[in-house]
Amino acid sequence: MLQNSPENFSDDHSLAPSLLEDPTYDAGNIEKIGIDEMLQRFSGEFGWWQLKHFVLTSLAWSLEAFHTMVMIFADREPDWRCTPGHGSACARAMGSVCGLESGSWEWVGGSRVSTVSEFGLVCGEKYKVGLVQSAFFAGGLLGAGIFGHLSDSFLGRKGTLTLVCALNAVSGICTAMAPNYWIYFILRFLTGVSTGGVGLCSFVLANEPVGPTKRGAAGMSSFYFFSAGILILSGIAYIFREWRSLYLATSLPSILFVICVVPFILESPRWYLVRGRHSDAMHVMKKIAESNGAHLPAGISLVLDNQSSESDESSENSASLLDVVKTPLTRMRLILMVCINLACSIVYYGLSLNVVNLGTNLYLNVFVNGISEMPAFTITAVLLGKFGRRAMVIATMGLSGAFCILGSAMKGEGLIKGIRMLCGVMGIFGMAGTYNLLFIYTSELFPTVVRNAALGCVTQAGQVGAILAPMVVVLGGVGSGGPAFGVFGACGLAGAALAFCLPETLNQPLYDTMAGLEDAEGEERDMQRTKI
Repeated sequence: MLQNSPENFSDDHSLAPSLLEDPTYDAGNIEKIGIDEMLQRFSGEFGWWQLKHFVLTSLAWSLEAFHTMVMIFADREPDWRCTPGHGSACARAMGSVCGLESGSWEWVGGSRVSTVSEFGLVCGEKYKVGLVQSAFFAGGLLGAGIFGHLSDSFLGRKGTLTLVCALNAVSGICTAMAPNYWIYFILRFLTGVSTGGVGLCSFVLANEPVGPTKRGAAGMSSFYFFSAGILILSGIAYIFREWRSLYLATSLPSILFVICVVPFILESPRWYLVRGRHSDAMHVMKKIAESNGAHLPAGISLVLDNQSSESDESSENSASLLDVVKTPLTRMRLILMVCINLACSIVYYGLSLNVVNLGTNLYLNVFVNGISEMPAFTITAVLLGKFGRRAMVIATMGLSGAFCILGSAMKGEGLIKGIRMLCGVMGIFGMAGTYNLLFIYTSELFPTVVRNAALGCVTQAGQVGAILAPMVVVLGGVGSGGPAFGVFGACGLAGAALAFCLPETLNQPLYDTMAGLEDAEGEERDMQRTKI
């Protein structure tokens, strides 16, 4: 085998793929290294290529924000007013239209302002608003599992991302034409199914070509795009006040993404490698090196972390979520991450959904909500490389849980009410950092062959939390210091405690196969025994 120094290789890096494909070439003269090592030594961990790829791929997060948060505006209950000639009887309604005669009142802005006004989702029908929201997140639960598997298998990261964005566009446009509530309900469920695959495919595709020392900061930066999507959505909703036009306005960008952005995105070299497409993986790595002003020397070859021979590399490696469950090492990791993400999602969505109950301008509320998450991303990203993944999960969930517990004890008005509101702000501040960090942590805990499947399963747990969050809020008014605050606090502290059982992944390689991960874990245990 050649020495590891780049000086031992020819400058004619264009020969690398041809050498590997030449059956007469002596494989013993080829240095075999993993993708992380190739990024660090030759291609660059985060250069111009990774920056462009990262930005283009992460734009999908903004699309996910559109399709997820549009319900805040489309399903809102608009203001109403008494019609001329019915002022005295209408005025006795005490802020509710229930019991008023038909024709004695009207919606401000007309009946097409929202689904509530057009489909009559008030009084006895009001529960249907929450039902649609739960249906959307239930669809996301299903979609995360389906598209997580497709992304790891034959369709790939790029192919799956293209599919889910196209489906989002179609279902969103169809939603704008829904003739009645139940068609609207079904279309929102279908939108949730496709939306469930957008974030996880975008995240994995954007971060797999990034080197190990830059992966944490890059991963946390992905979520600025989601928050930016929330900010843009508030402006779009302000312009398009009717719910049908709003759905059209938030669905068309998905078409533009598929047509104008996806063609400039390359498939993940890690996915190519585990699927046995070695030359395609090398082609992407060569592109990365060239764009970053570097080059791949002749005589180097990509290899999976559990392979040592060229014959091994020619075979396709595959695994599924079943393999994750059957393997004790990954099974425990999956169980822990599912429980942590479930707890995190209950708190994050529970505190976020309360924004509609603040009694102030809805558009401004959503805009401020999007901005408030950004400092959490920044601080977490800065500290992530110093303290590691596990410590940051413990700290952010513990911080959120502690403030929620404190908020549950704040009962009263005046200054106490202000303190309680501050506790809520700090609760969502800490949990926003956790929610995004869990994507990075999960992607590093599992090998390439099952990464998206595992991330999809963990994301499904988050969708369950999103479904449960509104129910928890109903328990007893977050704004009044009721039991909901206590539930959020318990979830935060429980998640922090579970994180103690996870291994640290800071600056560790991304393993490609189940065998490679198990071998590395075995070596780590042997080292620990030697020290003892």
